[in-house]
Amino acid sequence: MVVSAHCDLPCGVYDPAQARIEAESVKAIMEKYAANEDPAFRARAVVIKEERSDLVKHHLWVLWTDYFKPPHFEKYPQLHELFNEATKLAGAGGTKGTFDVKVADQLLEKISEIDTIFWETKKA
Repeated sequence: MVVSAHCDLPCGVYDPAQARIEAESVKAIMEKYAANEDPAFRARAVVIKEERSDLVKHHLWVLWTDYFKPPHFEKYPQLHELFNEATKLAGAGGTKGTFDVKVADQLLEKISEIDTIFWETKKA
């Protein structure tokens, strides 16, 4: 019996939407943190924001390493830089380490660029 873990449809593994969902959650947490001065709420918000930022990085990593192949990187040479910038924006120097909503917006912009390329590769 042959078993394959690969799916040819966007299924949560090979789909930038998963990274976007988590990045949108990070942004929402940042906004709620700014609007709430309760120390217990804020402490929990920090933990959740850091976990969600890690999930953004995870979903980006899966796309970078498992979905996109050398021909994609040849056709879209900006992909390496996009992934590098996006994972940095989700890391300790980005959304994981700050409550600056502008950083979350920058992350969402990078994910949107990756998403556009992703769907172009699906058409090909």
